[in-house]
Amino acid sequence: MKRTHIGFFTGTVLCILLAAALFAGCTGTNASPPAATAAIETVVPPVTTPAPETAVFTPALTTAVPVTTTAAATVTAKPAQEYTPSGQTLIVYTAASLKGVSKEIGKQFSAMYPGHSVTFNLDGTQALKTQVENGAYADVFISASNSYTKTLQNEGYFVNSSVKPLTTNYVTVIVPASNPGNIKSLSDLGTPGKKIALAAYSVPVGTASYSALANLGKTTYGAAWNTSVFDNVVTYETSEPAVATKVSLGEVDAGIVYESTYAAAPAGTLTVISIPKKDNYLQTYSIAIMKETQNSGIANEFETFMLSPNLGQQILKDYGFRPVS
Repeated sequence: MKRTHIGFFTGTVLCILLAAALFAGCTGTNASPPAATAAIETVVPPVTTPAPETAVFTPALTTAVPVTTTAAATVTAKPAQEYTPSGQTLIVYTAASLKGVSKEIGKQFSAMYPGHSVTFNLDGTQALKTQVENGAYADVFISASNSYTKTLQNEGYFVNSSVKPLTTNYVTVIVPASNPGNIKSLSDLGTPGKKIALAAYSVPVGTASYSALANLGKTTYGAAWNTSVFDNVVTYETSEPAVATKVSLGEVDAGIVYESTYAAAPAGTLTVISIPKKDNYLQTYSIAIMKETQNSGIANEFETFMLSPNLGQQILKDYGFRPVS
């Protein structure tokens, strides 16, 4: 009987221990699924993350910059033209403000060097600079801005010894001959309701115009006048001739251009209001021979022609440009 009770007791204990082990095993098995679930969550990439980035990114680019600012700073006046080297034709990238004098320069140079002609790519200097940097071919570069000249020289586009000052130019105010805005003085530029055309600041004549207006505000007319003038600006152009065109067509009441542009205008089309020299901005043009030119001989002859007192310099003077002091 004792053995039976002992056996029964022992069997009972073993059953209890076995049940406990089984219970513990079941409890341990339940802990593993959360771990597995966590692992799956970390390795599966979140599908929705890129969508918000795209939705936010695109509008920021299209709406953050005012349209007028973009146009004034970056739009080229015309598509870049492609030129190829030619032994007979010299390709001269030329600041647009020399448009009026370019035909006479080409005519007299060709007469002096028979068999050779000059093709002028006329545009704002900022646009010409971009074209050169994008690989466009040119033999000679004539700039209306020392800043752009220095940039291209530092980038290695010019024959360094050929970079020389060519001519100078002051800015002036022009109005249509009919004077629809009744602008008779510099003070009238600040009268509310007037329509003024300026070149963008990135254009050399634009830089000169801004400087002259700032000087006039400081010395004579005051800061309020300066603000009023810019409030009256209805268009910012990408080249100097474009400003003159707006004025000559009567689309605006006034504009600021170089003195040479007024001098080259047909008689009776424009009226000028001069800006005093003490407040004016003297723009210096430069000429340089491109390092990549395949016509170095005739390119050098052209530069000599442009710098000669009785040749290029006299032509420039006849068209209202000033000599380099």
